[in-house]
Amino acid sequence: MTLTAHSIIAGADAENPSVETATKTAAAAFAAYRATTPAQRGSFLDSIADEIEADRDAIVGAAVSESGLPEARISGEVGRTTGQLRLFAEVVRRGDHLGVRLDPALPDRQPLPRPDLRQRMVPLGPVAVFGASNFPLAFSTAGGDTASALAAGCPVVVKGHPAHPRTGELVARAITRAVAAHGLPAGVFSFVIGSDGQSGIELGQELVRDPRIKAVGFTGSRGGGLALVAAAAARPEPIPVYAEMSSINPVVVLPGALADGDVDALATAYVGSLTLGSGQFCTNPGLLFLPAGEDGDAFLAAVSSAVADAAGQRMLTEGIARAYEAGTATLRDTDGVRLLAQGRDGGELAPAPQVVETATLARPVIDEVFGASGVVVRYTDTDALVPHLERLEGQLTATIHYAPADADAAGRLMPVLEDTDGRILFNGWPTGVEVSHAMVHGGPFPATSDPRSTSVGTLAIERFQRPVCYQNVPADLLPDAVRDDNPWGLTRRVDGELHLP
Repeated sequence: MTLTAHSIIAGADAENPSVETATKTAAAAFAAYRATTPAQRGSFLDSIADEIEADRDAIVGAAVSESGLPEARISGEVGRTTGQLRLFAEVVRRGDHLGVRLDPALPDRQPLPRPDLRQRMVPLGPVAVFGASNFPLAFSTAGGDTASALAAGCPVVVKGHPAHPRTGELVARAITRAVAAHGLPAGVFSFVIGSDGQSGIELGQELVRDPRIKAVGFTGSRGGGLALVAAAAARPEPIPVYAEMSSINPVVVLPGALADGDVDALATAYVGSLTLGSGQFCTNPGLLFLPAGEDGDAFLAAVSSAVADAAGQRMLTEGIARAYEAGTATLRDTDGVRLLAQGRDGGELAPAPQVVETATLARPVIDEVFGASGVVVRYTDTDALVPHLERLEGQLTATIHYAPADADAAGRLMPVLEDTDGRILFNGWPTGVEVSHAMVHGGPFPATSDPRSTSVGTLAIERFQRPVCYQNVPADLLPDAVRDDNPWGLTRRVDGELHLP
């Protein structure tokens, strides 16, 4: 069955085209778009950022209305969205993502000569991107998945999230203006969203199953991500799905951090991170390990007081709010779990935050509760702590709070956390993900469906590329990226040695 959908395609704004229209148009645009030079593609990405900023007021207004998030938060998302587009523009212009390697021919090598070998990365083809509910801008229509796929040279078909359709449409129209201004084929970018009465799940499944789609970027629930992984794997031609899904982001407080620090301030910062944005962050600190003893008791007392004073904040959708209420109720009713503190109900779709304590790490304790819900586990020493950490599933982040006296314990924990976490941070809180070259927003399953990748930072571009080797290709047929005269001025490895332009 081919589903109908409201769709925006640059230069072809059809009233009710099918998903197939978007994917066909994307496939038709691929050859021309992948052939753009680094300068052309970088300029295009910059133009998208400019067009979004030109519509900032309308976009912010729509996102605030649809999500209930405060204007300051949405304005920050606009800046993050345009900032990462411009960061990828810089990456494209430099061309490092092409990973060029040249191994010149060695005709006199014994016992066998070496042929001339050259390698570069090429784009996969049209990419399907799924907008996220909790970030109407930075992880949605023009977010990191779209920016990195476009930077790689892949046309993008975005499935807009039903929680913020107007926001998605405004951003989509900004992108299509940039497509038109640069004279690019219409299918370089498309935006589809289910019509009234249409299942978004069915629409998404059809998009992933379409043979013209070559990769998928997704941010959302574990169930949703795994459904897309299964659909992609069942295709005659399986494709990669880069799904950022589920994480409880363990935080370890070592004894020195309490003995040498301000316990009340540390507890207040923890509750602030836990309740930020009603806890609707994939890096929310859902599990905290705390030393036994008087200092730990004082920390818990301060946490309980801060949580009791906190009111619930409006959640993004009714479904998310109901799931949070069900998850927190299950925790409270679980044997071995003790309710430490619960805040106040904040009104419609604003359930109370809560923190519980337990000594047992089993389901449902280690399942993600999306929202302002925290679990505290007390431990006696590092020997008791390590097995807990080793039993955890893959996570996006792990945090250690320590003082210099804790150096030996922290050093012992580091290799354990490297095995299970995508980002390890010290003396901070995991909420907040910097967009930069070194950032990793990924991790072992089920944090993501592919632990080799990141959805934030410039390394994200590698998800939508593959390597091609050129052996003894005549010089006049070589792509510009691997020509001897290096017309694009790329950084390259020649015989294994790094050569700067």
